[in-house]
Amino acid sequence: MTAVLWFTGLPGSGKSAVARAVEKTLAVGGLRPVRLELDARRKAYFPNPTYSDAEREEAYRLFAEEAAAVARSDAYDLVLMDASAPRRAMRDRARSLAPRFAEVHVRCSLATAMAREAARPEGLVMAGLYAKAMLRKTTGRQFPGLGQVIGVDVPFEEDPAAECVVDAEHLSIEGCRDAVLGFLRAWLPDTLAPRLDLPSPDEEPEPA
Repeated sequence: MTAVLWFTGLPGSGKSAVARAVEKTLAVGGLRPVRLELDARRKAYFPNPTYSDAEREEAYRLFAEEAAAVARSDAYDLVLMDASAPRRAMRDRARSLAPRFAEVHVRCSLATAMAREAARPEGLVMAGLYAKAMLRKTTGRQFPGLGQVIGVDVPFEEDPAAECVVDAEHLSIEGCRDAVLGFLRAWLPDTLAPRLDLPSPDEEPEPA
C-alpha cells in the first residue's frame, strides 16, 4: 500500500527544499516517489483565486483528497505532500483518508523562517511574504494576491504527535533530508528500508 508523507512547517522553514531532496534521493534508489506541492496544485483547483479563508479550506480539502487518490492508485511507492497547512485539522483530514500516513514537521523559529523567506526569489509563492504581511498588519496597506500569512495572520498549529520532527533551525537541507530518510527506514522497513541505503544524489556512483 502506498504511503503518504506530509511535509509541513512555517513558510520559509525549508520544507519544500527538504521534500525535494527526499524525493530526489528516493528516485536515485530506484523508488517511485511523487511530490504534490499545494502552491502548484492550488492553481489547478482555483484558476482565478480569491485567497479567501473559505477558498483556503477548500484547497486543503482537495489537496488531501488528491493525495489519497494518488496513493490508492499504487502508481508510486510514496506520495510526498508539500504544504504548510496551518491548522492540524487540515493535516488530520489527509491522515483520515490515507491508511498509511505520517507527518514530517520541518521545524524552525518564526524569526529564522522570516529571514530565509526574505531571501527567497519570486516563484510559486509571492516574494517578501512576511514583510508584506507585517506591513499590512501595521499600516493596513493591501497587496493583491496576498492571503493570510501563517505565523503573522494565523498561527501554525503544531501536532505533538507528528511522526517525524526535523530540526531545520540548526540542520542543513541535507541534514534534514537524512533525518527524514532515517525515519523512513524505521517506518517502512518492509517496503522502503532495503532500498534506502543509497548514496546521496549529489554523489557519483562507484564504477562497475
